[in-house]
Parts: sequence; C-alpha cells; structure tokens
Amino acid sequence: MIARLLTLPFRYGFSKLKRAVGKLDMIQIEPLYAFGNERKVYIKARVVESYKQSVPSERKSAPKNMLAAVRRYSGSSVSDVEVAARLGDKEIVMVSDEEGILEGKFKTPKTAKQELVSFTFIENGDLSYQQKEVLFPVSRYSSDHPLGIISDIDDTILVSKATQLGEKLWLSISKNAYTRRPFPGISKFYKGLTNHEENPVFYVSSSDWNLNELIKDFLEYRHIPRGPLLLQDLHVNIRNIWKSGGGSHQHKKDKIILLFKLYRSMKFILVGDSGQHDPELYAEAIEEFPDKVIAVYIRIIKPMDDERRGLLDRFKNKVVIAYVKNTHEAIDHALENGFIKPNTI
Repeated sequence: MIARLLTLPFRYGFSKLKRAVGKLDMIQIEPLYAFGNERKVYIKARVVESYKQSVPSERKSAPKNMLAAVRRYSGSSVSDVEVAARLGDKEIVMVSDEEGILEGKFKTPKTAKQELVSFTFIENGDLSYQQKEVLFPVSRYSSDHPLGIISDIDDTILVSKATQLGEKLWLSISKNAYTRRPFPGISKFYKGLTNHEENPVFYVSSSDWNLNELIKDFLEYRHIPRGPLLLQDLHVNIRNIWKSGGGSHQHKKDKIILLFKLYRSMKFILVGDSGQHDPELYAEAIEEFPDKVIAVYIRIIKPMDDERRGLLDRFKNKVVIAYVKNTHEAIDHALENGFIKPNTI
C-alpha cells in the first residue's frame, strides 16, 4: 500500500513500465456491463491490477472510507491485454486500450433463460492472473417492450453535491456505499416506474468506472431497481478525483442515443436533475428522436431560469415535462399520469 501511495503521480501508464521490467502485479478482469436486445448484446469490461476491495459498512469511519477511496483510485489500468469473451457458441477477442477498457458486441439470439458471458485471459507468459475466467450475467430486453427508464445518478438518486466541488469531493472519499444517502422516496419511485423491474432501467452517468462497484452496492443496499450502469471512460485517479462526474457530458448523450437505437419500439422516461446538463441533454435527445420519449422528470436542486426550462417546455405538446422539488412530488405526478400503477408502490 505504501508503494502504491508513493507512485500515485505515475500510476496512469505506470503499468506499462512495470510490465516491461517484470514487476506488474497480478491482474484481473472487472466486468462492467452486458446488455442488449433479442438480436445483439453489448459488453464492456476492464483490465486492472488487482487490489484489495473494501467491504462497505455503516460502521466504517471517514478515515477508513478515505483509505478505501485511495485504493480505488490508485489502481493501474493495464493496456494491451488480450481477452476472449464467449456468449453461447460465439466468441470474440478484445485487446484492452490505454484505460484498460475492453468493448465488444455479439450478434446472436438468446439461447438460455439466464445467459452468462465469460471473459477469459488469453495466456501470456509475462502476466499473472488473479482469476483467469470471470462470468457475468447478460441483461436482454425486447425491442418491443413498451417502456424503459433512463436515469442519471448524481443528485438524481444519490446525494452528490455535484455542483459544489468541496462537498462533492468530501462525499466521494469519506463515505461508502452504505453511508452515501439516497434522496428520500427514491426506491419507491423507481420500483413504481419499473413496475418492480418489469420495465428496464438504465443508469447513465458521467461518473467514472472507478465508482462502478460503489454504485452497484449502493443500489442493492438501498433497494433501488438494478440495471446496466453506463459510466464514463474518463481516466480518473486520486489526483483528479474531482473530475469524476464532470467533462462535456457528451458521453451521456451518446449512451442515450445508443439505447434509443437499440430498443427501436421502446418508449422512455428520462429522469435527471437541474444541477448540471440533464435538461440540455434531454432536450437535444428529444429533438433528434421526437417519438422516443414520453416523459421527463427533473429534480430541482438549483433554480432553473425561463431559458433553461424553455429547452424542455417546447416539447410539452407531446412529452410530459415535470419539474419536482422532491421524490414525493414525482411519485404523485407519475401516479396522476399513469406512469406508476397504485399497486406497485
């Protein structure tokens, strides 16, 4: 751990040097997502040096959570590693990029009720593996399914203070998945929208992949419906942790459009907040795909002037637009408009 701290300024790209001199630690595959429709499946994983993951607990102190954050953000991505992915009788070979990211796509119909994609390292004499093969469940949704949810994470379901840099940084490093706070009523709202997970939910966020496990644990602990996490590839480490959740947010729009195209007959409800760029992104998405969105929910965490509201309000003749101060307002509105069935909450 001390060595990792001393080399923090050099961690990004440091794995190449360590590999060249034969000092690279054991490496592991972290599956990130596997989802698709009845014809194709998108997969994503990353290759990183193995590190000890901290188990979240309500009793853990801020210093212990900070140490866990250091571990999470001081790991090295490992590039140029070959990994074979298999789904059914199909196999593709991927090579990790500079961020350690592996991406691929299967074109294959569903072959089992519960599908698993396997990620397997292709043997290389200069590498050692914590676990050679990792399995990950596939989430498939029919293109004809009537409704899906696309949701932001920071300051939409998870209190993040994304517009307040100091508070955001403190929350990021001093809390864990069990002590991060959801907005009151979020579990109830999302269970209603998804009809207890009958409708898929996709979490699209500008947070980086270092937060993948934390967000998954948070959703499970707070009983919020699960769904594919579509996070950002931006390289964030302990030196620039404040960038997580930032950037141009083009990534979010790209992922929303991917979902629109993948599920061609599915209509969507978009859920976000006024803190950063959700109103602008959602307005652009509706403009480009005017028949895909039936409703937008924006949590007001900072005031919106008439100009920002106008970006979405111009679609009110065909899209339900709701600005809500809290989740209870959102639930009431969704019940009134038939997006939530009374017996689901």
